[in-house]
Amino acid sequence: MSLAFRNEIDITVWLAGGTIADVAIRPRSRPPLTRLFAGKPASSLPSVLSRLFSLCSMTHQVAFLSAVEAARGEHASLEIEHGRVVAVVAERLTELLRGLFVGRLTLDGAGAAAVRAMMEATAVLGGSIAERGEAVSRREAVAKIRASLAALGIASEEQTPGAGSALAVHLANFDGHALLPPVVEESFLSAADDLEIVMRLLADGAIFSDAPDLHGRIPETGVWARRVGREPILPPGAGPAERLKARIAEVARLCAFLEADDGTVEDAVLQSYRLGTGRGAGAVECARGRLYHAVELDDEDRIVRFEFLAPTEWNFHARGPLVRSLQGSVLAGGRQGLHAVRTLVSSFDPCVGFSLSFREIGHA
Repeated sequence: MSLAFRNEIDITVWLAGGTIADVAIRPRSRPPLTRLFAGKPASSLPSVLSRLFSLCSMTHQVAFLSAVEAARGEHASLEIEHGRVVAVVAERLTELLRGLFVGRLTLDGAGAAAVRAMMEATAVLGGSIAERGEAVSRREAVAKIRASLAALGIASEEQTPGAGSALAVHLANFDGHALLPPVVEESFLSAADDLEIVMRLLADGAIFSDAPDLHGRIPETGVWARRVGREPILPPGAGPAERLKARIAEVARLCAFLEADDGTVEDAVLQSYRLGTGRGAGAVECARGRLYHAVELDDEDRIVRFEFLAPTEWNFHARGPLVRSLQGSVLAGGRQGLHAVRTLVSSFDPCVGFSLSFREIGHA
């Protein structure tokens, strides 16, 4: 079967003078997993998923394995579950680092060398779940990542980037009035929403997952949602600088978790749900937010239904968090304001590419 997918999100920002009047989002198209895999043995899919989903491929495998085990009425051992959590956290760290540094900042020779060393170290965190269980090599890799971060101005979770560092200069671009977001009522996805979401996935399939909502509520998921979960009292209006700082703080926290390897991590990283005979779901907290897989198996352990819902469908919903964050925002004149908008869009970190265009109302 040959299927073509449009792996890009089109975003149009409509301006009325210096104010964002409206935001239009044309979503990406998503692979129909039931059509692709119906009738296939469940055991044959994990390796295929790693090729189908190039970003967060380990997280997709873990979500699928958790869903299948729940459908079978099985429970992974504590050792296996811990290995999966470590694998997901390591992949989350890698994705957050790539989003922070690769192709985003102008770096001098020393800074570029630190980023190269850091990304080389993240390669040690890759591979299979079993390989990730080798604590010594993992700790050595994290130590190298920490050293690179220190060279780039990030010393700990509590500190903002060091004065004069590339990140500090980058953040300074957004400390003024480049983008003044509106104060809106925020809503955030959490594990408490899992059961309703996975039941809707199996009941409604793509009708729900292409444009999800929870009784009209379209919550945000990802780094900022996790930050609010830990620190409920935060300044209203999360602009580009605040979101970048939240990403920096999470990078430091994940390094600390991987170094300690004490089995404790928040955010409900991995959950599974048995939904009846042959039906199960997995929910995993990845770099971009909460990922869901839901499956139905026949008596011979073959796929009957396979649905998924990625964080991008919440954050880049036509009435979702990104749109709410931009509508009504006041921009600085010239390129500074437009750059701040692009940075804010990037901070929501879609799992596919995006195009961003600006148009004046009345010049359609």
